[in-house]
Amino acid sequence: MITHLLSAADLDRSTATLVLDTATEMATVAGREVKKLPTLRGRTVVNLFYEDSTRTRTSFEVAAKRLSADVINFSAKGSSVSKGESLKDTALTLQAMGADAVVIRHSASGAPHRLARWVDGSVVNAGDGTHEHPTQALLDAYTMRARLGTLEGLRVAIVGDVLHSRVARSNVLLLATLGAKVTLVSPPTLLPVGVGTWPCAVSYDLDAVLGAVDVVMMLRVQRERMNDSYFPSAREYARRYGLDVARAARLPEHAIVMHPGPMNRGMEIAPEVADSARATIVEQVANGVSVRMAVLYLLLGGKS
Repeated sequence: MITHLLSAADLDRSTATLVLDTATEMATVAGREVKKLPTLRGRTVVNLFYEDSTRTRTSFEVAAKRLSADVINFSAKGSSVSKGESLKDTALTLQAMGADAVVIRHSASGAPHRLARWVDGSVVNAGDGTHEHPTQALLDAYTMRARLGTLEGLRVAIVGDVLHSRVARSNVLLLATLGAKVTLVSPPTLLPVGVGTWPCAVSYDLDAVLGAVDVVMMLRVQRERMNDSYFPSAREYARRYGLDVARAARLPEHAIVMHPGPMNRGMEIAPEVADSARATIVEQVANGVSVRMAVLYLLLGGKS
C-alpha cells in the first residue's frame, strides 16, 4: 500500500480495487450494534482543515473513531494559523505531537504534497484548492460499483463546473484507471486549460450524451471561487446544463444520478431529481465513511 494518498493518480488499478474491496468489508461495521474495530487503537489521526467542511471532516472523524483511533480536529479558525503560523510550522507541531496520519483540506493546490515532506506520518488529501479530492473519487467509484455491479466499461458523464472542481479531476483519473469511460460536459468557460490531456472525452452538449450514459454526476457551481462571469445567468446555466425532470426522464432506466454535495437545488439539479430513487446522494455520504475507514486502515493498519 502507498504511504500517502495525495492524488487519485497515486492509485494503480490493483490498489484502488483493494481500497474498494476493503471498504465493502468496513461497511459491515455500520450494521453492528457496536460500530467499532480495534484496528487503530493507540494511533492518532489529525483532521487539519483550512477550509470549512461538514461532510468530509465529519466523515473522516467518524471513520477514524470507528477504527478506535484518537482524533484531533484542528481548524484554522481560532488557531495559531489565524495569527499567521505557516503550514510548515503547523506541520512541525503535529510532528512533535506524534500524529500518525494527517487529513488535510487546504485552499492552496499542492498543500498536501508539501505537508508530506514535513511529517513522518501518512498524509491524506481531503481537497486542495481546485486540484484533487481522491477519497471523494473513491467513494463515488464505490457507490457506482455497489449500484451497477462493475466499473469496467461504465459510461460516466461528469457535468458542470469542471474548472473549479477537484472532484472532477480525481474522478476522471480514478475512473479511467478502473476501466470506465468518462465524458466531461461543461460550458467551454468552465473547462480548465489542458483538459485535452485528461483521459476522457469532452462535450458542450448535455442533451447529446444523456441517452447513452450509466452514470450522470452533477457538479456544484462553485460561485465562491468565481471572480468573473463564466455564464450569462443562473437561469441560463440551469437551462443548458441543469438536470431537470425532463432530462432525467431521458436517461437509460438503469442509470444513476450522483452529486458530491452540497447541492444548488434548482440550478445544477432539480429537487425532484435529487430526491428520486435513481439518485445516490445520501448513499454517497454513508459510503464515504466506509471508504475513509478503508483508506486509514490500509495506510496505518500495517504500521508499527
